[in-house]
Amino acid sequence: MNRRKGFGFTIVATILGFMLAIQFQTIQEPEIRDTRDTWEIRGDLLNELQSQSKLVKEIRSIEENIAGYKTELTSSKGQVLKETLEELKQEAGLTEVKGPGIVLTISPVPEAIVLGEKVNNLSPELLKRLINELNMYDAEHISVNGQRVINTTVIRDINGETKIDGYPLTEYPIEIKVIAEDAAKLRDRLKVSESIEEFFIDNLEVDISSQPGLVTIPAYKELIRIRHMEPALMSEKGGNT
Repeated sequence: MNRRKGFGFTIVATILGFMLAIQFQTIQEPEIRDTRDTWEIRGDLLNELQSQSKLVKEIRSIEENIAGYKTELTSSKGQVLKETLEELKQEAGLTEVKGPGIVLTISPVPEAIVLGEKVNNLSPELLKRLINELNMYDAEHISVNGQRVINTTVIRDINGETKIDGYPLTEYPIEIKVIAEDAAKLRDRLKVSESIEEFFIDNLEVDISSQPGLVTIPAYKELIRIRHMEPALMSEKGGNT
């Protein structure tokens, strides 16, 4: 009987010791709680909000930069197209141009007038030969009596009158303006040109400006008609047909 009581006491004591040990451990390692006061929490929240605001600003800045790059790319493409269009218009003679050049003046020979000799109208052949020679000597832009000479310019005799794109060249003097990159070289070549000498046959002379200077040539005034051209047909995939 005493053994049973001793055994029971031992079990009870063991259980009590275990419970005391658990309670002691709980006291030694209390649950971690947020001990910050309200102001500290508000301060931390404010810092988080400021960080978030900073990130939003950075994101907006990046988006604005991207939009700016897209706009710049679009505008640069447009600028390139605009510049290309202006270059093409200038090459086609549709814009007024200024540059170094010379002026040629065609007029009757004074001696022929004094002697009463007949002064012929400027023939289309002589004018076309002179223009071809100017082009051969690297002329960039040419005008005849204010009429711009382009690739489609027509010079011909109509009812006994020489006309350039329909404008008559019957009154003297006739002025030809020429722009060239090396105007001095062009002038020197014309001085010894055979086509210049041939004007004397028709009692005409060509006076060449003594020194190259700034020359202004007007734009082509008429409508340029394009013939024998059709738009190219493209495949649906964008490839060549």
